Amino acid sequence: MSEVDVSKDASEAPDEAVIEMNKVVSFHYRLAEVTPEGKRGDWREESHGGEPLFYLHGFHNVVVGLEKALEGKKVGDAIEITLQPDDAYGYRRPNSMQRVPIKHLQFPSPPKKILPGMPAAVDTNQGKRAVVVVKVGKFNADVDFNHPLAGKILYYEVQVEGIRDASDEEIAHGHVHGVGGHHH
Repeated sequence: MSEVDVSKDASEAPDEAVIEMNKVVSFHYRLAEVTPEGKRGDWREESHGGEPLFYLHGFHNVVVGLEKALEGKKVGDAIEITLQPDDAYGYRRPNSMQRVPIKHLQFPSPPKKILPGMPAAVDTNQGKRAVVVVKVGKFNADVDFNHPLAGKILYYEVQVEGIRDASDEEIAHGHVHGVGGHHH
């Protein structure tokens, strides 16, 4: 179950845009894991100081619990939310380790040496998938197909920055185009 604390609500202007299906939303966020003792850990990610994150609401372009919590919010609203794995990246799947040829691993930038714990990507029948290197051999690497945050309880602080109507093309493609989105 998710907990939501709305710490700031924008004014109640009747024509003000609200987050709903087919809206492009931009927001700044901070993300931390929740420790087994229930405390917020160190911040793992944050967008403050950079560009906000953009997503198309209703298409699961962000974790489902965050999308649900943002439904109905307005520009200027801020939320704090704790998400259980069901509402975030799911639970770890124990059979998600696989051995792949090193030549199939794709890294954000070419590493000098491949080490355990490094994030990479692999092309699969279901498209590109993020993996984490677990063990490295001479020609192959054991990789974990679980999302690095799978099985984790997550804490988000989110500030809604913008809301606009999605274009017909964005709706057809299921994601944001242009600034903050996908470029075809």
